[in-house]
Amino acid sequence: MSDYLEQLSPEERRMLEKHHFDSPTFERLRRRFRGGDWTVEDNRIDDGVAYPEPGDIEALADAKSVEGRRLAALGRRALEAGEVGALVLNGGMATRFGSVVKGCVDVFEKRSFLGIKLADAARWGAPVLLMNSFATDEKTRQHLDERNGYGFSSDKLLSFTQNISLRLTPEGELFRTEEGATLYAPGHGDVAEATRRSALDEFRALGGKYLLMSNVDNVLASLDPIVVGTHIDGVEKAGVEMTIEAVDNEGSASGGMPARVDEKLQVVEAFRFPESFDASSIPVYNTNTFMFNADALERDFDLTWFVVEKTVADRKAIQFERLAGEISAFLKSQFLRVPRRGRRSRFLPVKRREELEQNRGFLHEAVTWV
Repeated sequence: MSDYLEQLSPEERRMLEKHHFDSPTFERLRRRFRGGDWTVEDNRIDDGVAYPEPGDIEALADAKSVEGRRLAALGRRALEAGEVGALVLNGGMATRFGSVVKGCVDVFEKRSFLGIKLADAARWGAPVLLMNSFATDEKTRQHLDERNGYGFSSDKLLSFTQNISLRLTPEGELFRTEEGATLYAPGHGDVAEATRRSALDEFRALGGKYLLMSNVDNVLASLDPIVVGTHIDGVEKAGVEMTIEAVDNEGSASGGMPARVDEKLQVVEAFRFPESFDASSIPVYNTNTFMFNADALERDFDLTWFVVEKTVADRKAIQFERLAGEISAFLKSQFLRVPRRGRRSRFLPVKRREELEQNRGFLHEAVTWV
């Protein structure tokens, strides 16, 4: 038995087994980190990075324009035919929100973040693939039981859990607190792997062809017919497999941004750019909202593992993570610039409770499907 497993309690080992702990990969990454030549600085791409070219970022069509009406009709046909589903990321531990299961927090009276996502899917009869984590799965199930699943069709709610891993100390030893080893979900880069365990096949058996992935706290990332139609139009005309939503960065140089790496258009996280690269000059960044062709997720993507430093119990901890945006390096992708402000906004993440209070009035106006 590996030395770190011997330090775990029976309950901790049970959690690892239940939530798909990948011991061989963890041990390989741990050995690499303990070797001393893999640090957060190695997350950067050395060269071959270029700014997006003219035409790389398409603007969302105006809903009243001829093109907007055409795309909306295309998307509506797919939605009404049952070809589109929502892939909702509900695995985050919400440390900035008070370490609660954010998807279960009420946005409106008796309607949580997750409840709003389910209402959006229900108006189209669309399936929901709900990716929980070890930290959110049980409480999410309890929440849905208490709310009678918000009336959502149980055979169209396809729940599953993402992977789990163990934090390390900066020296590569098992990170422990007074409560024991600290577990975490290793980023949303395992979304394709996790959906392939069963939910993807179930979705396709229902007739599903396209998935809109979004964070549970970004309730404005709805199943909009124009967005769906834009993706399908790209599929039919250019073989697109992934549509990446982006918004004006408003002076920020963080998050995932469109860039070309060795000429391939993709999402590049801000921390990966070479130090000499002026990422702030890229006008948009990704909202972690993507549309995928369902069959594209059948592939096994060799995503980059990143070294991430966290502060846990006032101490430095090390995590190994992968991010879903990097899937764009392997798929034919297009970027879609969507509104950040106003009634057509598709991006209002709520990371802190005060942000929810500040934006509740706007959400009441913008979330028209509840």
